[in-house]
Amino acid sequence: MNAVPGNALSDRLIVALDVPDILTAAGIVERLGDSVSFYKIGYQLVYSGGLPLVRDLAAAGKKVFLDLKLLDIDNTMEKGVEAVTRLGATMLTVHAYPKAMQAAVKAAQGSGLILLGVTVLTSMDARDLSEAGYHDAPEALVAKRARQALNAGMGGVVCSAAEAELVRDVVGPQMAVVTPGIRPAGGESGDQKRVVTPGAAICAGASHLVVGRPIAAAADPRAAALDILDEMRAAAGRA
Repeated sequence: MNAVPGNALSDRLIVALDVPDILTAAGIVERLGDSVSFYKIGYQLVYSGGLPLVRDLAAAGKKVFLDLKLLDIDNTMEKGVEAVTRLGATMLTVHAYPKAMQAAVKAAQGSGLILLGVTVLTSMDARDLSEAGYHDAPEALVAKRARQALNAGMGGVVCSAAEAELVRDVVGPQMAVVTPGIRPAGGESGDQKRVVTPGAAICAGASHLVVGRPIAAAADPRAAALDILDEMRAAAGRA
């Protein structure tokens, strides 16, 4: 299990670059400046030619959360994760299926890459899980997958902040608990169904908060990021 990156608040806020192209992403990074040190790159940007941005951000001293949610047969998982270790990313997501996680952990050994098991997507509720063939309630499935991630030697898990306290009880104090679906008080939830404010997520035991539209789509992204960091700081003082 690789160590979770620094405890500084700027290292605990991950800004999601869920934008259509590299130029837009680079513009957001430039506007945020030194207020943010951690960025998420997911499907949209990767499939728009954004993989080189992982190396560029790493070279600039930034951390990158590569959100690819890998899931495949063992050999393919191993080869894929081995390739990711050469990109310079700090974190990589894998769907929290035991065999997939075990293969990923084997491939990442010695690399410093922190592997995160994705438990249940924050856009899914009990009805969605039932339609997909799962019989567990979201909270039960999250706890089960968090325990499997711990047993597989993963560096952390991804879960809704609504389940962060539950997950922290399962995985203990050392693993990363990364929470998307974060919305500032009064913000719109969009397509997320299990959303939590930044302060509540910190108090619940989240190690990292992933925030996208409330920062990237703000008129002043830097000011929006600093406001969220202030809320996180106040919550950390109460936790």
